[in-house]
Amino acid sequence: MTDPLAERVRKVGGTTLRSIGHIARQQRIKDNDAVYVTPEDMLAELREDNAALAGRLREAHAVCEEHRDIAAASLIENWLDETERRCWFLFEAGRR
Repeated sequence: MTDPLAERVRKVGGTTLRSIGHIARQQRIKDNDAVYVTPEDMLAELREDNAALAGRLREAHAVCEEHRDIAAASLIENWLDETERRCWFLFEAGRR
């Protein structure tokens, strides 16, 4: 997902992530460095992370609309659909 969006940002004159350190400073989804995570907790964490991603994609889509960047908005719409599908799947997989 990042490469097509980064290319789009550069095409319209913006700047993108420049290093691992820059990525770490921008990171919004926390790492889980636990030694062991139960399968149930893993599914729940993935579902929560994907729900957060969906929210960020909606925010990015609004920025694209504000700047009339139809091409980037179109990319984001597809990614949002895929992310929402993962949220649903992870929710169903985690049900008892």
